[in-house]
Amino acid sequence: MRQFIVDAFTEKIFCGNPAAVCVVEDFPPDDLMLAIARENNLSETAFAVKTGASYRLRWFTPSTEIDFCGHATLATAFVILTQLEKDLSAVEFDTLSGKFSVVRKGQLFEMNFPAYELKKIPVTDEMQAVVGAKVLEAYLARDLLMILESAEAVEQLKPDFDKLSKLNGLIQAVTAADDKFDCVSRVFAPKIKIPEDPVTGSTHCLIAPYWSKRLGKQMITARQASARGGVLYCEVLGERVKVSGSAALFAVADLKV
Repeated sequence: MRQFIVDAFTEKIFCGNPAAVCVVEDFPPDDLMLAIARENNLSETAFAVKTGASYRLRWFTPSTEIDFCGHATLATAFVILTQLEKDLSAVEFDTLSGKFSVVRKGQLFEMNFPAYELKKIPVTDEMQAVVGAKVLEAYLARDLLMILESAEAVEQLKPDFDKLSKLNGLIQAVTAADDKFDCVSRVFAPKIKIPEDPVTGSTHCLIAPYWSKRLGKQMITARQASARGGVLYCEVLGERVKVSGSAALFAVADLKV
């Protein structure tokens, strides 16, 4: 089985969010896909199978299969459009969260995702205690989004991951306005054994609509302030969000399975 390691949401390796990608004729057994993801020990390993003109796409963390992953979708599209089917300029995926299209536009790969609904919830004492900074607002969809006072508060955050895992949401994110970009964020996923995710496409389907509404603009440029860091270019179109980013190929390997 051929496997590609791709750094997503970056133009150079050792930055962005790494994902493993396996494009196969048929999906291996679920336990094998999970074992491969666990061996890779990356936040996600993607498996894609071509069916007609599109691909079925599944994502695995080291602990479980998940229903939506942006950076591994970008990484898979990058592999297909630059390594396997170079004559194509777009690819469509069929996933547990519906159909996604990815279009190559120069060095960027534009993904079209469903937007999460912004459901405002009360800020709790638990949120304040876990984050260790003032939480101005909170929103819940699949993920929990907490709005902080400043970019510095986001960057300096040192959460208690055990307590963070007890908050609502599959993933917990913090965000604030940023001087150079429209917003800055950090994203944590201790519930699925990922303390901090380097760059998260799926959660920006919640972050980008929030800032689009707050700033009164469709185009949002977002910085994720993890140690590796990354930049996402988002366009909010009602119930859809276009999330674009670059990618860089780090490695190609043959798996002995």
